[in-house]
Amino acid sequence: MQKYKILIFGAGGMLGHKLCQLLPKMGYEVIATHRSEKVQNQEIYTEVTNIPSINVLDPIALERVFKLTKPDFVINCIGIVKQLDAAHNRYLSVAINAYLPHQLNNLCEKYYTRMIHISTDCVFSGNKGMYTESDPSDANDLYGKSKFLGETDANQIRALTLRTSIIGHELKSNTHGLLAWFLKQRNSTVNGFKNAFFSGFTTNEIANVIHHIITKHPTLSGMYHLASNRISKFDLLTLINDEYNLNITINPESDFHCDRSLDMSKFIEATGYQAPLWSSMIHQMHTEQGNRT
Repeated sequence: MQKYKILIFGAGGMLGHKLCQLLPKMGYEVIATHRSEKVQNQEIYTEVTNIPSINVLDPIALERVFKLTKPDFVINCIGIVKQLDAAHNRYLSVAINAYLPHQLNNLCEKYYTRMIHISTDCVFSGNKGMYTESDPSDANDLYGKSKFLGETDANQIRALTLRTSIIGHELKSNTHGLLAWFLKQRNSTVNGFKNAFFSGFTTNEIANVIHHIITKHPTLSGMYHLASNRISKFDLLTLINDEYNLNITINPESDFHCDRSLDMSKFIEATGYQAPLWSSMIHQMHTEQGNRT
């Protein structure tokens, strides 16, 4: 396999740090950009080239990274997610979620590289479920609207946007992700939503999907839904509870309704990729985290 050079924006986040861990093991040369001057959790990044102190809102600094690294692929994992305080800052949300992906795409076109941009199922309200790429975005919050504006389309032939949702381990202790929250509930009682549905992936499996795309479909462009088997949050937490042996009592809660599940038929037809079972993905996520050096 050709040793592709991959430039990751958002290397400190839930998905970005996992890609920095796993993609080098798959044979890629990985370059990680970091917002801070000092790279935290340096043991995570021993197999990648780190570029600290990158302000992605500075177009000159951004282009300098492209000139310096000359990547074959750019993966944009940066996002202002709704759980962060910064999500209430309209300027930051629009600049990072909506404007930055298109700026990165312009640089990819200029420097003859390709971009994989990670979007979200939150471009949809969750009123319908099993959304296809042709369904109109109906998000009613700043996060969903700004992420929708950041998505690339078929006219941007060097860019691939993947709409999905992710679950995985994180580097920081003060995070707000579902898994981080749930792991802190050991030996306690929580509610699990029976009518809130999810069709995302573990961050480990996203790395496998990216490897599949780069090795088998490197010129794939446009917009695709990336979805696993539809699962309720109650059933997902039950799988995690059993796999991690957390001894958590999960009370079923049926009043809350939200279905942001996605239809992946278009991506399957284009790539032949088939999502693993949730039990397999959760086991892989747990095993890999336990073996992390």
